[in-house]
Parts: sequence; C-alpha cells; structure tokens
Amino acid sequence: MRVLVLGGSNFIGPPTVRRLVERGHRVAVFNRGSTAVEPISVEHIKGDRDTLPEHRMAFAAFAPDVVLHGICMTQAHAEAAVEVFSGLAPRLVMLSSCDVYRAFGRVLRTEPDSDGPPGPLPIAEDAPLRVVLRPYGDAVRIPGYDKIPAERALLDAPALSTSVLRLPMVYGPGDHRHRIYGYVRRMADGRPRILLGETVAAWRPCRAYVEDVAHAITLAVEKGQRRVYNVGDTHDLSEKAWVEAIGAVFGWRGRVVTAPDAALPEHLRFEGDARHHLTLDTRRIRDELGFAETASLTEALRATIDFTAKHPPIGEMAPPLNYAAEDAAIAGL
Repeated sequence: MRVLVLGGSNFIGPPTVRRLVERGHRVAVFNRGSTAVEPISVEHIKGDRDTLPEHRMAFAAFAPDVVLHGICMTQAHAEAAVEVFSGLAPRLVMLSSCDVYRAFGRVLRTEPDSDGPPGPLPIAEDAPLRVVLRPYGDAVRIPGYDKIPAERALLDAPALSTSVLRLPMVYGPGDHRHRIYGYVRRMADGRPRILLGETVAAWRPCRAYVEDVAHAITLAVEKGQRRVYNVGDTHDLSEKAWVEAIGAVFGWRGRVVTAPDAALPEHLRFEGDARHHLTLDTRRIRDELGFAETASLTEALRATIDFTAKHPPIGEMAPPLNYAAEDAAIAGL
C-alpha cells in the first residue's frame, strides 16, 4: 500500500514508519522537515499541517491508499484533513488519546461530576467522553487542542473511512516527556526509598510501550475499520507496582514507601485526582486486528531505562528534586 504519514518524525513516528517500510509499504512523510526522516527510503513532502490544503497536489501525486494522521490535534486540523483527503484517499487513521474519556477529565477535576466515585473499569470505546472541552485551557502549546471534536469531524466524514486509535501514556526510547526519569534518577542516585502519596501509589493509569503502539498503528493502517480502537498494554500496574517494576529491571535495591497525601512534600503532590483509574479495555483491537505486545515488560523497561539514562531532560523539562524534603517526610512516617 501507499501510506502517507502526516508527522512521523518524533517519538511514535519513527518506529511506526520503520515498521510500515519493513512490511513492504511505500511511505511518504509530510512534515516541516526540521527533523530527519528515517529510514532513507521514505519519500518526503515538506509542509506545515496548518497549511494542509496547499499541498493537495503533492498528496495527489503520491496517491495514498491510507493517510496516517499523527498530528491531528484540533477540530480545525481534522476539518482540513476532510477537505484535502475526501476523494483523494479512501481511508485515514487518526492518532487520538485516552484523554477524551470522562474518567480522564475527572482526573483533571474539570468534569461536573469530578467529586463522584470512580467509574466502572476497564474503559471501553463506548465509555462516556468528557463533557468539558479544552480542559487544559491555555496550558498547552497548540491553541484549541482537543481530540474529541477532531475525532467527530473525521468519523462523520462520509468520503473517508476513518480509524481512530485512542493512545495511552506512551513510554519508551524517544519519550520527550521523560515519563520515568524521576524514578530512574532517584535509583541512579542511590536513594534507598522512593516516596509516593497513598492515592497515587494505588492509581492505575493506562500505559503502552512505544514499539507496541507502533505495531498497533501499523495494524490499523493495514486493516482498520471505520471505528475507534483503544490501545494499551495488559499489565494494569498501579503506580507503586510500576516503580517496583522499573526498580527490578534497573537493579535498584531500595523500597517504595507511601505516605498520606497531605504529608507529601510540595514537589511530589499530584495536582489531579488519582482516585479515578484509567485502565483501558483493549479487546477490540486485539480481537479484530490481531494486536499483541511485541516486547515483554522487562524488555520494554530496559530499553526505556537505557534511553532515559543517556538522554536526561534539561532545563524546565527536568522534574524538581528535593531529597531533604523527601527524607523529612519519610522520617515522619
């Protein structure tokens, strides 16, 4: 197949593009060209997603069978894709997020019922979505960010058969959010204890390894239907168990300890409401598209730890460390 990838140069993009090429697909990548595209056999169309209609002729020349939209962040981005690709490509795959679910909005404390008890688990594709749009406000760098109206615009487009993949918290080599750095740094510094609040320690968010996500995306490109698919692993680890799994692979001999949320130092307090778990039901993509993990948890964490050690965050991306405050809180337990 001819696969046009919008984005494709950061984190999830490179392993996805590599898999598509390895499986014999002809791939063209559309982005601004500020980051090198690998592998070199990939064709490159330079441009900005905010001027997508200006590049319709270049897209038509490539004649894609499927468009993989990895940078559709707003309703405007989705509407532009409908305008450009209706009649040009029969199918589109959109990368969305589990932040569309009401449970995620309740973690953010933005939903009207945020103070209610946690909802049923696991969260299936037909679970309630957030009722409050743009819950991040102006705290994101993309004005108008919200995947809910973007999903609706693409799924409702009659001339495009769109598959939507709702992604979890993705970890692995290339993670620009450095999701496990705070834990790895403490282990590397020889900290004998890692402190978590009681509520966060029990929290079960949704996670997946980047190579597994790339595999799920590839399957959706090849045989996805006009519907929504959750993507996530089957481990369903609490945050405490997650830190312990990282420690086991790292070779850390310390222990995770928990404290009442109110007793935590300021830099360790979770701003959201971790009573609301985000465990995803992923049976649909497994049953219909044949998805399964490509790596064990140990393999995934080893690769992530190695990347994290070699590429620590810098500047504002580095999480705050205050070992004196952590030791004082632990001493008071």
